[in-house]
Parts: sequence; C-alpha cells; structure tokens
Amino acid sequence: MKRKLLALLSCTFAGFCSAETLTIERIFSDPALAGTAPRALEYSPDGRRVTFLRGREEDYNRYDLWEYNIADGRSRVLVNSDSLHRGNEVLSDEEKARRERQRIYGSGIMEYSWSEDGQSLLFPLAGDVYYYDLDKKSARRLTETEAFETDVRVSPKGRYVSFIRDQDIFIVDLETSKERALTSDGKGPVKNGMAEFVAQEEMDRMTGYWWSPDDRHIAFLQFDETPVDEVTRSEIYADRIDMIRQRYPAAGRANVNIRLGVMEVDSGKTRWVNLGEEQDIYIPRVDWASDDVLTFQWQSRDQQKLVLRAYDLNSGNTRSLLSESSDTWVNLSDDLYFLKNSDQFIWSSERDGYKHLYLYGFNGKLLKQLTAGDWVVDELEAVDEKNGIVYFSGRKDSDIERHLYRVNLQGEGHIQRISKRGGMHGIEFAGDGSGYIDKFTSITTPPQVSLHSSDGKRITWLEENAVAEGHPLYPYMDQWITPEFGTIKASQGHKLNYRLYKPANFDAKKRYPVMVFVYGGPHAQVVTNSWDKFINQYMAQQGYIVFSLDNRGSANRGTAFENPIFKNMGNPEVEDQVTGVKFLRSLPYVDSDNIGIYGHSYGGYMALMSMFKAGDYFKAGVSGAPVTDWMLYDTHYTERYMGNPNKDAEAYQASSVFPYTDGLKGALLIYHGMADDNVLFTNTTRLIKQLQDNGQQFELMTYPGKKHSLRGKQTRIHQYGMIKDFFDRHLRDDT
Repeated sequence: MKRKLLALLSCTFAGFCSAETLTIERIFSDPALAGTAPRALEYSPDGRRVTFLRGREEDYNRYDLWEYNIADGRSRVLVNSDSLHRGNEVLSDEEKARRERQRIYGSGIMEYSWSEDGQSLLFPLAGDVYYYDLDKKSARRLTETEAFETDVRVSPKGRYVSFIRDQDIFIVDLETSKERALTSDGKGPVKNGMAEFVAQEEMDRMTGYWWSPDDRHIAFLQFDETPVDEVTRSEIYADRIDMIRQRYPAAGRANVNIRLGVMEVDSGKTRWVNLGEEQDIYIPRVDWASDDVLTFQWQSRDQQKLVLRAYDLNSGNTRSLLSESSDTWVNLSDDLYFLKNSDQFIWSSERDGYKHLYLYGFNGKLLKQLTAGDWVVDELEAVDEKNGIVYFSGRKDSDIERHLYRVNLQGEGHIQRISKRGGMHGIEFAGDGSGYIDKFTSITTPPQVSLHSSDGKRITWLEENAVAEGHPLYPYMDQWITPEFGTIKASQGHKLNYRLYKPANFDAKKRYPVMVFVYGGPHAQVVTNSWDKFINQYMAQQGYIVFSLDNRGSANRGTAFENPIFKNMGNPEVEDQVTGVKFLRSLPYVDSDNIGIYGHSYGGYMALMSMFKAGDYFKAGVSGAPVTDWMLYDTHYTERYMGNPNKDAEAYQASSVFPYTDGLKGALLIYHGMADDNVLFTNTTRLIKQLQDNGQQFELMTYPGKKHSLRGKQTRIHQYGMIKDFFDRHLRDDT
C-alpha cells in the first residue's frame, strides 16, 4: 500500500502517470503520437472562415476540407472529399514527382484554392478539376479527361479556372463552361506554364504561370529541355526494374532554355519579354506589380547576381529596379511586396550580412531600411497599409526560435514582438492583416494551431493538441526526456548551437554512448526549440546521449556563418562537428570511446565525411541516402555552393567523399532507397564499389521501390530498428 501511495504521489507531482514504454512500432502506428495537426491552413478571401485539411479519425491519410467559422466559433467539415470523388486515385508520373518534391502524401483533398470573393473553391482531385459553390453546397466537375490537370487556379476576378494539361495552359470560362487551350506547342521537351525540375526542387517555385490582377493577361514561362542531358536511371522494385529516361541537369551541364511570355487572354496573342543577351540564366520569381506591370527576378547561372526587373505592357520596355550581388551566392526569398496605395515596394536583402527588410520606390531608389541588427528576418508575413504596419517573422530574440514581430512602415519606432511563447511560430495572415493563424511548436509541445488577432491575442484554438489524458502521447510522458540547449565557442571564434538529450534514468556517475544526429547542410537548421524527430527521443530512452550541433553552413545565422562552405563543402562542417565531439569528451558522463554519427541526405554525406575525415572521433556511423559526388547532383543547388565544375574541378574533387575513404576506421552502415529520384542510388553504388575495391568492410541496406524519403510504415520501422541494432552492436559494451 505504501509503495502504491508513493507511486501515485509521484505521478501527481509529475502531472502524468503511466508505465508505457516508447517503441519503434508505436512511433509509426496510428493514431499519430504527436497528435493530428491540420495542414494547408488559409483564411478565406472574405475573412469569414479559416480553412484547413484534416485527416479522418478512421483513416488519417484520407483528407477532407474543414472550416473554422469565425462568426459562430465552430469547426466543421466544409467539403467531404467523397462528395467529389470516391475510389482509388491514380496519379500520373508527373504528379507523383511533384507531390514527392512538395512532401505531400495521402488521398482525398490534398490541395485547394479559393475564388477571390470567397464564395467558391477549386479542387484538383484524381486528375480532374472540381469547382465547389459554397452557397449551393454542390460541386461541378469541370474536366473529365484521361489526361491529368494540375496547378489549378481561379483567376483573380473569378471569371476563369486555369490549369495545366499535357504541357499546355488551359482555361475554362465559368459563365459559359467553355474550355480553351491558351498554348498548343507543349509537347516533347517543350513545356508551357510549368516549373522546370530545378525550379521545383531547389527554387521553391512550383508553378510556371501567373494571372494579372484584372484577368486580362497571363504571364507564363516556356522552357525547352532539349539541351539537358537525357539520362537513364533505374528504379529497382521488389519484383521489377523500371528504366526511367529523364532530362537531368547535373552540375556543370546544360540547363533548359527558358522564355517569359505575356498572353492577352481574349485574343490569345503572346508578347515575349526580352531577357537579355545572356541566355544561360534562371527566372526564379515572377510577380505582377499592377495590371500593366510585370516584374521578374533574373538570376545569373553562378547565382552571384540577382536583378529585379519590370516589364511595362503598355510600352513594351523592360527596366531594372534593383540588383543584388555577392562573391559567394545570393539567396532567394518570397519577400517582395508591392504596396497598393503608393509606388513603393518591400524587398529583403542580406547586403549587410543578415537578411533584413528594405523599402524601395518603384523608381528603384532605396527609401529606408525597415529592420536591422545581427539577426535575421525569416519572412515578410503581411503589410497593413491602412495602419502603416509591417509584420514579419524572425530571430531577433534567439537563433533557435522564430517569432512574429511588427515594425512601422516608415521605419520609425522600435520593433515590437507579438508572439509570446518561446518556440517556433509559423504564421499565416488574413488578407486584410486583421489576424493570423499561428502554427506553434516547441521542444516540449507538439504542433498546435491557434487563431489570433493582429496584436497577438489568441481568439481560439484550431487544434490545441494538448497532451492530456486521451492524447496518444499522454501514456508516454512520464518517461519523456527534455533536452538541454547550449552553445560552444569554436577555436576560430564562432558560436555553435547544440542540443543534448541525456539518457533515461540518467546517472551522472555513469558513462554513456553517444549518437550524434546530424544534417549540417545549407538552408536547414536542426537545433531549434521545436518538436523533434522521434528517433532522437527513442534513442535517448534506449540509454544513449543524443547530441546535435548546427555547423557553419547552416541557416538563420547570417552570411558570415553560412558562406564558409562556398567551394568548400565537407570541410568546415566536419571541423565544427569535431568541435562538438571534443565538447562531448569533456563531459564526465560521456563514454568518449563510443560516439557514433547518423544522418540522412546531406546528413548522410556528413556522416560519411565525418567517418572518413575524422575517424578518431567517431567509432560508428550510419549514412542514409548520401550524396557522395556533387557532380551527380543538380545545377542550381550544387553550383550555388560549389561553383561550376568546369571551372572548379579541384573544389568538386575535394568535396566528394572518394578521396577520403582510406580514413575509415570504424563501423559503417549505408542505406538507400533504390528508386530515389532526388539523390540518385548511383551515389551509393559508386561508393560501395570503391570500398569493395579498397578491401574495406561495411554494412549495406537497400530499400526496393523507395524514394528519398523512405515512406511506408514497415519501411520506417525496419529503418529505425536497423539503426538502433547497428549502434547497439558497435557502441555498447553491454551487448
């Protein structure tokens, strides 16, 4: 009785009481441990509701469209996906690839778009287009073809629905229901209104056409893949091998030829914009400044120059509004905003070493810098022109947290923080700036979604996702481990952020093995005050110290921290990871002889480089889907950081893993999906051939039919179990 009372008191004070142990099988089973967070959240254009996609209780991967009605304060299903389409959804190869790049998985309603008046919705589903009238609560099927319709949109004034079919742009007049092809030469290597491979994969641009605000014109990109090398790659499945012929722009090789056109919708007449004499370029962004002025961002092949240009439809003239340049590279953003009530626009730049916001006149003159300091702006979130307020997210208060701030549009007064709780705030504003959706998470809080007024006051929860009794995570919380955050000063003087999980039942007098979880690549950050990957929590509960450190080259620390990897990948990153291991070795509870490293994708590359170049520091390593030779990766990503291999061959050789394989001293496990179309399986086959030729032993696991993300419950269970088993065999003296 006394023992039961003590246990009850312990549970009471802890706030949780359970004895369930976290398992790999449970991590990948339904219901999801982290709860169900809605996705694709948007304010309706009329401001009457917030809409989002939510998986069903009986099938978490089948999505319907929900609304939170602001007037009555209730959430309900707005459109049931079964009312549009039932049965299996067969995807085209193009659509499968697009969803893979967008990390979209599931069935039912996966995407939607609003009409400008907020009275109707558009759904691409099962390859066709459905138009849903909210007043009538009925759907109208606009297309019924064997071909797939993608990139579906309602025009700004609501007169047309547009989409891509068979590499051409089509529209449907909603009044007459008549369909018309705007372009007709999309065939073979020529594609209209679509995003080329590197635009989708590396520029975060998933479209290739843009409506003018008045519905009179469509700007579109036409690209011709003829110059791009056609390669044959194999996708190996359990019972077959598919040979895929693909136009792949590998580093140093040719890109697509690209043109920017402006079509008058009524006449079908197209005017082609003069892009300049240099044709080996990128067009990463296109935006309408007004009904008659189209802007586009022109980027040089080496990505060291970015120019914002404006094309006037009335005069046919093009002029440059501003230019950004760098000795390394210029990062892209989506922070361009044209003020509606003046000839001014907001632009972001890293010209002072940190990303900040600037106000320009449409004559290209810099009017004022809106934000400044040794911290970075994440995104321009909204502009309230009526009240002269600019809302943005950024890292003003912490490198490892993202908050919402406001600043006066005139650049006067101090920057005010709006978000309250420490963690990561993902923001989606209403069109009029009156309120916002906050997608919040912290290291102790799984994803939550709430609705706020513009001053930060919470109006309601859209998904509180509180870990209380009945929540899937609740039975495991009494054993949940909260990591520590800290900083290390490197010998070169820079600060390195780290996160450290101590193992379950930690005893400072004991010594524990370590798993270093790494990504390490650009435009990413591992060490943040956000909900973490379950692999780290699981390994900590299995008795490991789990350590992560953001090395130089990682995001959100300014250009001086990011740029050392320029033409030098795999060197400063490994140096910083070694600094982290030296710190670990200084801790009395770390078993310095049993430190391993694990990473996937760029993290897989980092695991290899660490094992090969710093073998005295890592006893074992797991490398998942690694890049092994940057010559095998695409132009836009690779040349941004490494230059062109036709000019910088030595840098490419020094940044590949192959010169360093002789440095392998510990145990190595490599795994890769055999249908990976992002980091090609060739990266791994070339490496294992060299290791075999060297007579070096290693372990290998291949996953038939799996892409880069290794989707699938049983696959992920196997993957996690394999990683744990590998580290148990090589890092634990008690196994």
